[in-house]
Amino acid sequence: MAATASASAPLLRAEHLSVRYNGRMALEDVSLSVGEGEIVTLIGPNGAGKTTLVKTVLGLVQPSAGSVFRRDGISVGYMPQRLAVDATLPLSVRRFLSLWGPVRTDALEAALTEVGAAHTLDRAVQALSGGEMQRVLLARALLRQPDLLVLDEPVQAVDVHGQIALFELIGEIRRRRQCGVLLVSHDLHLVMARTDTVVCLNRHICCQGRPEDVSRHPDYVALFGKHAEALAIYHHMHDHAHADDGCVVPVGQEHTPHALHHHDHGDHAHGDQDQGDQDGGDQDHGPQGPAPHDHGRTPGEHRHG
Repeated sequence: MAATASASAPLLRAEHLSVRYNGRMALEDVSLSVGEGEIVTLIGPNGAGKTTLVKTVLGLVQPSAGSVFRRDGISVGYMPQRLAVDATLPLSVRRFLSLWGPVRTDALEAALTEVGAAHTLDRAVQALSGGEMQRVLLARALLRQPDLLVLDEPVQAVDVHGQIALFELIGEIRRRRQCGVLLVSHDLHLVMARTDTVVCLNRHICCQGRPEDVSRHPDYVALFGKHAEALAIYHHMHDHAHADDGCVVPVGQEHTPHALHHHDHGDHAHGDQDQGDQDGGDQDHGPQGPAPHDHGRTPGEHRHG
């Protein structure tokens, strides 16, 4: 039965979700919510169910038990964990961003400019570095004018400097648009200082709350080791800037022609190889579903379960 939420309700709420694949419990009794202007980050080891949870709240996976509620009429922008493009496919960024429907050129340019990738508009997707591809995927999600951004491993295949720049960009987008963000990440040393709420997942919720509280929780330490608290309080101090491709440049030279080179200190060009997670990804062993899937405005709040 569909329910209608008031404007003060969370953008997204999951209650007591469980998901079972072939007799194996992938998620058990998981509840969370995401409000306006809030960044909620899912962390956990490989196989913890992070991607399964994201797909379940998006409606791509049917829960075995529990319910998902979305605020009436919200728009969701989704950035998938992986997207492979065949090396032989002649596909520019302009065409790629138009695959899901006609988009005005000024809208494409605005979205790419917002993520610092305006220079990629007419480049081949396969020629993009890892950092540039992630920015293009983020721009694609922003074309939905989302109330809620769902980002599954948004800094994969990006070096540490590019990761810092992307996490800071996500924070800026949240502040500017006041959208909610549900984010999956393995990068404890970066993400814990850049999120409002942390959900520590290992098929069930081990702990959740503010980063400073979660980082001291015994279950968090048990999952990530004795140095986990030190990683969680890392703050990056800037004495430099990052170019649009993630490279380190002097402050004030972020968008100069010199900065727009294509050596990302570890980023990878995108051909027909799937970049995936550098550490193996979240192996949930369930149906993967169509990765490049967006949820537009819903006619009403949806309840699954």
